[in-house]
Amino acid sequence: MSAAGVGVARIEGSLTYADIHCVSPTVLIVDDHAAFRALARRVLQADGYEVVGEATDGQTGLDAAGSLQPDVVLLDVRLPDMDGFQVAGHLADCCTAAVVVTSSSDDPLYPERAASSGARGFVAKHDVCGAALDRLLGLAA
Repeated sequence: MSAAGVGVARIEGSLTYADIHCVSPTVLIVDDHAAFRALARRVLQADGYEVVGEATDGQTGLDAAGSLQPDVVLLDVRLPDMDGFQVAGHLADCCTAAVVVTSSSDDPLYPERAASSGARGFVAKHDVCGAALDRLLGLAA
């Protein structure tokens, strides 16, 4: 589906792995803000990712990751029931999904904390797009 088909402009001009290889990596979005989940869904779908679920807190995210088996979990740092880094650690122990931590804060310690929690990396919310995930996941062509 083209970006124009869903009313979202592609943030970066380069092709994503999904564009080139005709596969749709699956994503679970775990964030307590409905507006961000909706925007992330639209942007990632426009960039060739298939959003298979959403969760509003850490425990629901853990349960959803176990049942949906996504390729990627896009995980907010601040959740109502537990810290996103704690959730990332649990996910690293129980599933094969690549965890990408996100936040509206550009805290310089977040990339290091993400890595030490077992996450693949950190992307600021304003930078979330298929190309950013591709780079973190090593999928960029």
